[in-house]
Order: sequence, then structure tokens, then C-alpha cells
Amino acid sequence: MMASLNPGDEVILPAPYWTSYADIVQICGGVPVSVACTEANGFRLEAAQLEAAITPRTRWIFLNSPSNPSGAAYSAAQLQPLCEVLLRHPKVWVLADDIYEHILYDGLAFATPVAVEPRLRERTLTINGVSKAYAMTGWRVGYGAGPRALIAAMAVVQSQTTSCPSSISQAAAIEALTGPQDIVAERCADFQARRDFVVAALNRAPGLRCRVPEGAFYTFASCAGVLGKRTRAGAVLQSDSDFCRYLLQDFEVAVVPGSVFGLAPYFRISYATSLGQLEEACARIVAACEALE
Repeated sequence: MMASLNPGDEVILPAPYWTSYADIVQICGGVPVSVACTEANGFRLEAAQLEAAITPRTRWIFLNSPSNPSGAAYSAAQLQPLCEVLLRHPKVWVLADDIYEHILYDGLAFATPVAVEPRLRERTLTINGVSKAYAMTGWRVGYGAGPRALIAAMAVVQSQTTSCPSSISQAAAIEALTGPQDIVAERCADFQARRDFVVAALNRAPGLRCRVPEGAFYTFASCAGVLGKRTRAGAVLQSDSDFCRYLLQDFEVAVVPGSVFGLAPYFRISYATSLGQLEEACARIVAACEALE
């Protein structure tokens, strides 16, 4: 049975989630069901939450590990309880977004649902690409693996929309995937150093709190401690969006509010930039928090 969406079918999105997920579901006629994942659990979905979210209308669950925006990653042991829930619900399909597979820290081993529980293979779509690990965002190359019927249907849609990636992009992707992989480890080490700097800097800012992400290249920090405070202009910060606007307008630092990823009050920083820029940005964020009354 192929996993098409009918109007009203539900798709579970553990929050925080990449912003496009909800829109993709709605474009396909489905209903996004956001399940808030707490900071206390590392922004990871718990088995009891998944069980409670599944209804007769549930058709898919999206799992992104390591995650954009939180940087949270699941170990095999943390995925196993989720897989056990899914085994009890054979009509629910899994979309595993593994795009940050190679950007993991502190020796954490990568895990993906089908590897953890092979019995889910016939209802799992695993997607990946070269954008993140190989810094090839502009080449627009992604790929998927799943049941033959599903992949065939995807190919039909793809052939009538974008046709395919350009031949140059395909050749470049082959070189990235089959060539020397030393650069991937080197870049990951650089990202880890930047992660450590940004996390430490944010935790020095009055009112902010930032957990250490396991992967990807984002921090997802709480700004709950600055809400209710006033700027020097007299404006009261009432939401994460207010805080992000304050940083942009008064200190020229651009960050993204957690509310657009389905979970507030947080904000996302990408540390896929130079250490010098991160040092300047974090200094401004600390100053912005210190200026609040």
C-alpha cells in the first residue's frame, strides 16, 4: 500500500521542526499535528507522546535527526521506543530526514529508524542530500530511499515538475559522495568548536539559556528569562518574536524566533559562519540582554 495523503489525513511533526514541513503537509491536503518536545528531553519526541498523538487519521510522522532547528539527535537507544510504537500502528509511515547525518559531535553515532528497526523498511522513506555535509546547497541535489512503489510515484511527480537535477549537479554530487571524506570530519570539528563557543556565550547572557546540541549547526536557546523586560525605548518584550525583533532593530543581529519552528519561547542561531562573525554577534546579544530593564 502506498502512502498518499487524503484530505484530512494527519502528519505528526515533533516540534521544533523545520518550517517547510507544515506547509508541505498542507499543500498535499493533510493536517500537520505538532507535538511539543521539551527542552528537558533534549527536544526529542518521547514514545508516550507519539502514542498519544496517533489517531485513526494519522498517516505519517516526520523525524529529523540531527534536527534543524534544535540540533537534537537521537541515538539508536532513543529511537528504539519510537520504533516500537510505530510497529503497533502499521498504517503510519515514517519520513526520516537524515540531511545532517554527518554533522554529529562528541562521538555520537548516527542512527536512523530503518537501521534501528528493519521491520519498518516497507513503510519508511529516508531522505538525504549533499547540501549540508558537503556545503553544496546551491547544487540542489537530494535523494531518497524507500519502498519501490513509493519511489516510482515520486519519480512520476519529479519528472513532471523539475525533471531532475542538472547533469553538472549530478556529477558534482557523485564526486562528493565517492571522493575523499576527510573534509567532512574536518568541517565537523570546526562546527563543534563554533558550537561550544556559541553555547557558552549565550549562557553568559542574562535571561538566556542554551542546551548543547548533539548535531547539525544550530543552537536553539530559550529566551524565556528576558520576556516581560523593557528595552531602553520602553517596549516590553512579550514573545520570542519581540526579542528577535529587538536584536535586529537595536543591535543588528538576525536570529529566528522559535515560534516559526513550532516551539516558543526560543530562538535559533546558525553557526555555519566564521568564528569572527559569531564572536561579534554573541557580544551584541549579551549586550542586548544586559541593556534590558
